[in-house]
Amino acid sequence: METWRLITTWGTDPAFNMGLDEALLESDESAPTLRLYTWRPEALSLGYFQRYDEVPAAARAPAVVRRITGGGAIHHSRELTFSIAASIEHPLYRGPVTGSYERVHEAVARALAAFGVPARPRGAEGLLSDAPATGMCFHHSTPLDLCWNGRKGVGSAQRRRAGRVLHHGSIKIGRSPLEGAIASADQHAPGLRAESFAPALLEAFRAAFDAVFEAGVPTPTERDRARELGPRYVDPEFVRRR
Repeated sequence: METWRLITTWGTDPAFNMGLDEALLESDESAPTLRLYTWRPEALSLGYFQRYDEVPAAARAPAVVRRITGGGAIHHSRELTFSIAASIEHPLYRGPVTGSYERVHEAVARALAAFGVPARPRGAEGLLSDAPATGMCFHHSTPLDLCWNGRKGVGSAQRRRAGRVLHHGSIKIGRSPLEGAIASADQHAPGLRAESFAPALLEAFRAAFDAVFEAGVPTPTERDRARELGPRYVDPEFVRRR
């Protein structure tokens, strides 16, 4: 079995969250790193290529950042965010890009099933949560997104750079005012929280990737780099860029 580093940060500042994920993408650590985290204050993250004015909900968000990954905007409230940083040569990322999404989402679906959530890939069907012109990730679905109850509940995006990959994922534990009637795990598991869902996700990743998770922390270099990069993600000019 392969040893992965596990970094867990609950209730972390939005700027540091984004800075640390980029630092992990740049890292020279040989082992894959799985990071599980939540946000405080809750924030809306714009996809790397979005414009602020494409997302009406951004004006109502308590905080807004720009992610390093693409895709639509996400309201990080009542959810578990995860990231996986590893070499592009790692078996998880080998082959077509779609294959890595399928492998990750299959494991996430297994974890959700442990709480009675019937998550599955959307496939060719449309979803009740699909909505035009909002710019929100969970109002736009692709065949690989996980859904239940006819709505999207898990979305992912990746950034590939200099021989490494960062896979971002958002698992909706509950609904939020900025996203409305999307799928959420607490529809099937009332009272579920991100911290109580995390062990099931770890077990699913362990089984899927033949991994042993070793609890760790960012290296001093990663931590310093995260603090250096973090302010950029909340800089008004960067957030609102056109």
